[in-house]
Amino acid sequence: MIIRKKIKNENELYLYFNGKLIYKRWLDLGYGKVFDTHTFGKYTDYSITGFDLEDTPEMIHVKANLSLFPTDKGGRKTGIKNGYRPNHVFEYQTNGQFKYTYIGDIQFEQEEWIMPGDTQEVLVRFLSRQPIDQYLNINRKWWIHEGPNKIGEAEIIEIELPK
Repeated sequence: MIIRKKIKNENELYLYFNGKLIYKRWLDLGYGKVFDTHTFGKYTDYSITGFDLEDTPEMIHVKANLSLFPTDKGGRKTGIKNGYRPNHVFEYQTNGQFKYTYIGDIQFEQEEWIMPGDTQEVLVRFLSRQPIDQYLNINRKWWIHEGPNKIGEAEIIEIELPK
């Protein structure tokens, strides 16, 4: 997988995925266009342009204890802020690769930052239209990734499914 960024005329940002143009943004105007909606959200039913606010998928709310690994154990060098959206991995293949990554953001109010080495109770909001139900059990652990880097883990303490 190769992702390439190119800026033309100091105003146009182009993103290519494996040589194919997938996104263009006009920097001075502040808007962009998605050319390949299948590149985004490979494991979801919707892409960036696939839904509007009235058709937004419902969310699964999971309270969890989140622990960020210390920097010297492979964790981040800086903390995370409210709304952080990492890769959530519940299962690995036998070769160590992710089976799937899931879409979800991390919400917290107690502190402005969660720093490497810290543990805090957080709310993780997952899109309900992804195959995640099988992993949602109290005390279930999962791993937080930035790309291939495992930067933390979380353990489910409460689940609120969509009504």
